[in-house]
Amino acid sequence: MLNINDLAKMKMNKEKIAMLTAYDYPSAKHVEAAGADVILVGDSLGMVVLGYSSTTQVTVDDMIHHAKSVRRGATNTIVVVDMPFMSYHASLEQSIMNATKIFQQTDAQALKIEGASEEIITLTERLTDGGIPVVGHLGLTPQTVNVLGGYKVQGKDEAASKKLLEDANRLAAAGAVALVLECIPQELGKLVTEEIDIPTIGIGAGADCDGQVLVYHDLLQYGVSHLPKFVKTYANFNLYGTQALENYVQDVKGNNFPLEEHSYRIQKKDLLPKG
Repeated sequence: MLNINDLAKMKMNKEKIAMLTAYDYPSAKHVEAAGADVILVGDSLGMVVLGYSSTTQVTVDDMIHHAKSVRRGATNTIVVVDMPFMSYHASLEQSIMNATKIFQQTDAQALKIEGASEEIITLTERLTDGGIPVVGHLGLTPQTVNVLGGYKVQGKDEAASKKLLEDANRLAAAGAVALVLECIPQELGKLVTEEIDIPTIGIGAGADCDGQVLVYHDLLQYGVSHLPKFVKTYANFNLYGTQALENYVQDVKGNNFPLEEHSYRIQKKDLLPKG
């Protein structure tokens, strides 16, 4: 079984890191059976599982509830859990309390935190010192999408790319064990990956990152209609799952289910008498 520190060895050995999201027991079982290195219990669960319009409605208790079920489904895979919206933007003490609660109750191996403000750098240092590994997240940070002006590619000009590279170095120096890079130019993803000594996990950041992550429901086209440019789909459960359910409905209404092989029998002598 890998642990969070093995990811650095994988970067050094140029072994790609495969990360997938999962949000419940069955999806976690699927991801572990597929051989993924890391499961991210992302706050994207707000949209793909809970039906929210964004990640900003997800709470600490939501994350704990889903992460616990993921851990039960994937006992031999690294599990990283997102800290949700505003759970680490109050006081440092409150942020540490929220992180401790999530980490202890979910049996995660790391927590993921978006951004690189001075407060985030300090929090990363404090959590690392306290024994909670931190995965950083730069580029498109969904929790601040309203500030960013929507879901747009980040780091497209010289100033923005320079700032992102500086932030990546600061997070690595603060003790982050890995860094998610979302929706940035491929060239910038390559530059960051070569610059820092911790693994980079790309999602729309090009093929040169040390690893990749995709959302379970996007990859399988399961309950989602709009897919970002950076997603490759490997199945279409929207189509085949709906067809299977339609077949069931038609069988019930046509009295073709259940059939004899789906039914139980007892001896006539054991039947209750009529009337």
